[in-house]
Parts: sequence; C-alpha cells; structure tokens
Amino acid sequence: MSQPRDLIRPLRYVWRVPLLLAHLILGLPVTLLLINRLTARWSVDGERVDHRVIRAWSTGLMRVFGMRVRRVNQPLRGGFLLVANHVSWIDIELVHSQCVVGFVAKSEISRWPLVGWLASRAGTIYHQRGSNSSLNGVLEMMVGRLDAQQGVGVFPEGGTHGGGVSVRTFHARIFQAAFEAQVPVQPVALRYGAGGSAQTVVAFAPGENFLQNFLRLLGEPARVAEIHFLAPIQPGSEGRRHVAEQARERIVEAMGS
Repeated sequence: MSQPRDLIRPLRYVWRVPLLLAHLILGLPVTLLLINRLTARWSVDGERVDHRVIRAWSTGLMRVFGMRVRRVNQPLRGGFLLVANHVSWIDIELVHSQCVVGFVAKSEISRWPLVGWLASRAGTIYHQRGSNSSLNGVLEMMVGRLDAQQGVGVFPEGGTHGGGVSVRTFHARIFQAAFEAQVPVQPVALRYGAGGSAQTVVAFAPGENFLQNFLRLLGEPARVAEIHFLAPIQPGSEGRRHVAEQARERIVEAMGS
C-alpha cells in the first residue's frame, strides 16, 4: 500500500530553505571565524570555546531540519571513545550538538557539501574503506588524540545498514585504540522519532545518495531526535571483542526502552 501524500511538505521547504540559507550565509562565516587556534585554547566551564561554536552550529542545523534534540544523561569529557549506532549523515550533527569529538569516517564524507566541511573542521579522521594500511594509520591517529585527552567518535557497524532499525555487529578492531590509550568507551544510542519510530525515515533509502537524503529530510515533519549517553565501559582484561559486544548490547537495550 502506498503512503499517503504529505501535502504539507512543499510548505516546509518554503520556510526551511530560507532558514538553511541564513544558517549558511550568516552562520557559516561566523562559525569559520570562531573556529581557530586561539579559541581551541580557551575554555568555558571546562569546554573549549571552538567546541561550543561547533555545538551551536550543529544545534542550529538540527533545528533547521525540524529536529528537536532530547539528551539523556551526560557525555564524558577529555579522552574517551564514543561509539554509536549509525542511521544517516545527520548522526554526526546530532552528536556534535551535544559534544564535539573527532569522528572516524569514510573518506567520501570529506567531499560532501556542508557536512564534509564541518566534519573536517571538527577534526574528523578519514578512513579509506577496504585499506588495511589506512586503518593502521587511523588507529595511530586515534590513539594520539585520546592520549591528548581529546574525544574520538566511531560508528562500529562500519556504515549505515538495515534502514537504521537494527544494530549490526560491531567491528572490534576499532576498539583497540581505547585499549592502547587506556580510556573509557561510552556507548551512545541515537533514535529518531518517538521511541525510534522514524529510524527508517531518516536512514538512507535504497539507492539514495547524500544530497537526495539531505533534501528529503529537509522536508520531513518536525520530530524528536534522541541521544542517549550510556554508562561507560573501562577496557580491561576481557579484550576488545567483549567490550564491543557489551557496548552494542547497551545501545540495543536503550533503543528498545
């Protein structure tokens, strides 16, 4: 059965496109100006000023897309490995609206308009998928960031799968950085819509590219975007596979709550 036509969608574009343009034309230069080496050294309430700027930008972008962010619990500070389920490109903006971490992401994201620029400014570590040498370099950079007490974020599923509903097996190798740096792992559950009812809506549709998903989400009804910061896991003698499975279990449990 075909879905009923959304008659309000054209009207949402009427007010959201100007908001997006204002966010780009007015907000982007200010954001670019305020993300620099100087603001990276300043802190307010223990948070770097440049990180506050990125959070403000990401929060604004979420609002442009009609996303009302609801946070549960608090993110860690300093060096920690943030691991989350992966639904769509907007996951990065949702996380960055609450805390700024240098994500590990596929190299294609660096070429995405807007999101690629902001991801790079936020310190994203790019990985060439299918390349072991690239992964070794990524792990080395992750350990360096964690040792410097900077947060690093990963999507251990290795990509968006299953329409955003199921949480696939986590790749354990990416957790090695937490063991080498001896920092906690914080699982994070991302849900869209009441009780996760809009996971498939936000996720990439079959054959849909970034621009198509971006434009489609811009016309979607307003909805809540939940980010659940879960209890951290300390790397120990059990090994990275155990930590990966424990992190996934906590996210799955939060997704069903």
